[in-house]
Formats: sequence, C-alpha cells, structure tokens
Amino acid sequence: MQSSFLDIPVGHPFPLYNLPYGVFEYNGKTSVGVAIGDYVLDLTALEAKGLIKVKTLKGREIFSGQSLNAFLKTGKACWSEVREFLRHFLAADTSDLRDNAQLQKELLIPQSFITMKMPIEVSGYTDFYSSIEHATNIGKMFRDANNPLLPNWRHLPVGYDGRASAIVVSGTKIKRPHGQLKIGDNDPIYAPTRQFDTEVELGFIIGTGNDLGSPISIHSATDHVFGAVMLLDWSARDIQRWEYVPLGPFLGKNFGTTISPWIVTMEALAPFSVPGPVQDPRPLPYLLKDVENFNINLHLEIKTPKMDAYQEIARTNYKHMYWDIAQQVAHHTANGCNLQPGDVLGTGTISGPTPDSCGSLIELTWGGANPIKLISGEERVFLSDHDSMRVKGIASMGNLSIGFGYAEATVASAVLT
Repeated sequence: MQSSFLDIPVGHPFPLYNLPYGVFEYNGKTSVGVAIGDYVLDLTALEAKGLIKVKTLKGREIFSGQSLNAFLKTGKACWSEVREFLRHFLAADTSDLRDNAQLQKELLIPQSFITMKMPIEVSGYTDFYSSIEHATNIGKMFRDANNPLLPNWRHLPVGYDGRASAIVVSGTKIKRPHGQLKIGDNDPIYAPTRQFDTEVELGFIIGTGNDLGSPISIHSATDHVFGAVMLLDWSARDIQRWEYVPLGPFLGKNFGTTISPWIVTMEALAPFSVPGPVQDPRPLPYLLKDVENFNINLHLEIKTPKMDAYQEIARTNYKHMYWDIAQQVAHHTANGCNLQPGDVLGTGTISGPTPDSCGSLIELTWGGANPIKLISGEERVFLSDHDSMRVKGIASMGNLSIGFGYAEATVASAVLT
C-alpha cells in the first residue's frame, strides 16, 4: 500500500488511499479539495496552475466552481483517472510536492484553518427504508407487532421523496420543528415536536444521471454513484405518527438532514465490500443480484449541555442492509425517473440485530420504555434543546481502514412565528 510523503499516523481517517472530496473556505475564498491526513489539497489552486494532468479532462476546468457538481458530471472513467493522478501526486516516492516547500505552502492547507461547506448542489433527495431490522422495529411500534412489515417491503426498496433544500452540511444547527400533534383521543394541536429524533444513515451521491424515460440497469447502477457521506436524518416522531398515513412522511421529516462534508468515493470503498443478506423471496429480474454492502462501522454519539464530551450510545454497521445501493438506483429509475448529478439517496436508518445497534433513538429506547442513561446522570428518550448528535463512519477490512469524518448538529429551540 502506497504511503504519502506527509506524516500520516496509522489509523488516521484520511490516509493516501482514501482521498475524499469536499468544498472548503479559506481566507474568504471557496475551493474544492481532497483531504489528506490533517491537510486539504486545494484542487482549485492546483487546476489554476495547470498541474492536473488527466487525459479525460482535455483541458476542462472542473474544480473552479463552488461545488463538486461539475466533477460529478464527468463520469466514472474521469473520477478514476483523477484519483490515480492525485495518489501519484501525493505519494512518497512519486510526489512533485515532496521537495517543493513553496508549492506545499500554496496547495496544502491545515484542516484546522478551513471551514467546510456543502460539497454539492443537491438536485434531489430520496430517502429509502432499506434496513429490515429498522423496518421491523418501527413496524412493531407504529403499526402491528405481529406483522411489522407491509406486504411490499421484501419485494422492493421502499422510499419517499425528501426535501433537497433542507440538506445542510455538518455543524449547521437544526431547529426544533412545529407540526400537528395528536395526543390520545384529543383533537390535534399545533406545537413543537416533543419527540425529536435522528436516524443514522449513509447518503450516496449520484454522479452521472440518466435521461428521462431511460431506466438504469441493475448491472451498471453503481457506475452512476460517485461516493457516500455520513447522514443524520432528523425526525419528529409525533408529527410523523399523525401524518404519515396514507402518503408517508412529510413535515415530520422535511425540516432538516445533515451530511458530513467529505465524500468518500465508491472506488475508495471497493475493498470494504461484503456480501449482504440473502433476499427472500427472490427479487424481480430488474432488481435481481447478490446484495453487496460495505463493512462500515457507524458510531452514534450524544452530548448535552451538561456534558464535556460526546458519549457513544449506539454502534451499527452498513453491512446489515437488506436492499443495497445498486438495487435502490435501479428501482428509483425503473419507471424512467431521471437522476441528476448531486442527487442524494439516503439508505434509510441503519440498524443491526442487537438492541445497541439500532440507528435511532426511538429504537434504542423502544418508544420511550427504556431511557438512555448518560454519563452526566441525565436520561434521554428523545432530544432536548441544545443537545448535540453526531455520527462517524470507519470502513475497515483487514489492516486497511478509512474514515468519513462526522455528520454533526445541535438542536436549536423552536421559534413560533
């Protein structure tokens, strides 16, 4: 495994192998970059200097904008060629930077000096419901303990259209939402949610889309996916419970979704591929494939105003997912729906088979029956104002591991206008 000329400790989330993409602000300027150790390599400056030597770009400027969308449009072959160039440019034995202190100063910026921005312009957002453990748990609590899965669940990746404009980058506060609450047999009231929750997910970022009316084949589906981010999908469970029949989530979900700022590419994730569960019954031919997930450990943590540090409250793994990303893409476009560069496909809550591997508070507390005990002496069933939540992801296989960084947000108090 190649190493960088930079001193990157073993176990660092951003070794030379990873090279996740993001957008950052430094000295009042917004640039595109890749994370390498504790630094970011400024691709906007590198491109302006004419130092990106990639045949598939043919002199095009793709890193001069305020997002990664221009790069997403170039396609899988270009993504791979740029990645190979960057690994060569930063490797210990081939780097043009290693002995050029001035160029290092211009191109390598400590991450502690920068502010991360939204990495993409989000065209659309679809949130799936692809964990059988999560769907079973929620079905038992919301619907029918004896028959928690609806008849269609094992036949197709269930999903709903979310609100693209409400996707924000890690660090952005999420305001407690208002909505209709139905409490007992009383008439509904309009009030702030009393059951503020979040869900641990991955968000897959679409690179190249498809023409309207032209489905994407299951066999080429992942070629259209650029990479993945950590995702916290905020939920108002009491609003959701009252509104979701018959058309699904609306105000209980569309007020905020947090993503991590670094996009880990599908090429970087490839070595962490693991078989998923066997699907029964067999999917229809347009969805038929062996499920392929990634061994990504996900750590959910909470910090209240009384706590000095975060406390882990759950640990789960993406490998448990019943429907994989290729099946989600194929199903999403099966009717001719056109995906576009910058679309975000949320996996749905990622829950595992054990009580401590659930990816949401409502599952961890089983609807409030088992409050979470915190090191501060407090308890939580749902989130209070000024609580902070974050999730980090580490993909591991053998001696190789890479990280995603954090998706993190703090709950802001509701304001009624």
